[in-house]
Amino acid sequence: MTPEDLDFLLSDAGAELLAVAAAQDFSSGALVAATEAVRRADPVHAAAAIDVVTARRRAAGRLRGPGRLLLTDEAVQQATAWPVAALRARRLAGRDVHDVTCSVGAELVELVATADRVVGSDLDPVRARMAAHNVPGALVCVADALRPPSRDAVLVADPARRAGGRRIHDPERLSPPLPALLAAARGRDHAIKCAPGLDVSGLGYTGEVEVVSLDGSVREACLWSPGLSGPVARRATVVRTGPAGAPGHWGPPRLTGEGLEVHVEEVTDIDDDEVDALPEADRFLVDPDGAIVRAGLVRHWARRHGLRQLDPRIAHLTGPSLPPGHTGFEVLARHRLDRKELRRALRERDCGSLEILVRGVDVDPDALRRSLGLRGARPLALVVTRIDRAAVVFVCGPRTADAGPAAGQP
Repeated sequence: MTPEDLDFLLSDAGAELLAVAAAQDFSSGALVAATEAVRRADPVHAAAAIDVVTARRRAAGRLRGPGRLLLTDEAVQQATAWPVAALRARRLAGRDVHDVTCSVGAELVELVATADRVVGSDLDPVRARMAAHNVPGALVCVADALRPPSRDAVLVADPARRAGGRRIHDPERLSPPLPALLAAARGRDHAIKCAPGLDVSGLGYTGEVEVVSLDGSVREACLWSPGLSGPVARRATVVRTGPAGAPGHWGPPRLTGEGLEVHVEEVTDIDDDEVDALPEADRFLVDPDGAIVRAGLVRHWARRHGLRQLDPRIAHLTGPSLPPGHTGFEVLARHRLDRKELRRALRERDCGSLEILVRGVDVDPDALRRSLGLRGARPLALVVTRIDRAAVVFVCGPRTADAGPAAGQP
């Protein structure tokens, strides 16, 4: 998107071209005809209009009200899903907040609903202008995230975590580099988003590391400064969405929007973590949400739901019932990790399809599945784990869900 494209799209003629593009079908079978229709209307600015319209469609469910926003496909890919951004904004309610990597303003949309005053800035003048259009309630300027022009506002940042289409795992290679960003934020309250797998252990960070999942997918780790985190050093935030009004067991929704209810479970390192580790399985096996595992809070979550560990070093949990709103596997039998023995056991149970979970054992699930020669009709599951240094396999019924809201797609 060039500055000239943006000037045009912000004009009345640009609004008309966007309406023409919005009426087209850009699916693969109709792409050529749709593109030609927009080019006939304006060959100069057609590409920019198509980018905005297709980005709006991709943002449906991910951002609030995308049909009114000026977006690009790249900006949508990097934007935080609205339930996660809205929960962060709630933690910053009543504060002055400066998003120093605001891009097109996806995070600003949520911040202006809770914060006292909101500033956004970006090095890209075009993105900054798009953000100013998208979020008129925020003051937006062009500025370097490492030299924020604000003084006392909480700094929010989301350094770019991709280059050439690939994820970046080195904090020094983020844009801006995470160590430099932390140095620029020193002495100020801040919330800095990172990839969930990013290793921050070598940074000497003393605030809270919050790992967030959305509908079963781990999305980010957020670094909260000590002034915003209190005594908490690690937090897992499990976010589930479902259709508004659907029955569920997570209690009242924390947020609503876009036809969805947002339910949240939080676990922290100051919660009780006293649980037993016994090598025998109870009725159900439970695999905790990825945010809980990555935050190192498996024992804390197990204590909350009356579960125990099979092995103190492995995340698989067991208990007499499933935690409300979560899934698990009913245990049918226990076996050694012996393919011949497993093949016979699965044949006896008429197994035709198999979900395989592996923790603590060097096993390729796909290779194991192929080696078992499944020919039956019944769906089952294998939980391959380690107990007291020995590989153990539990043959289980198919994944069972405790009744709760159906997962959404933001």
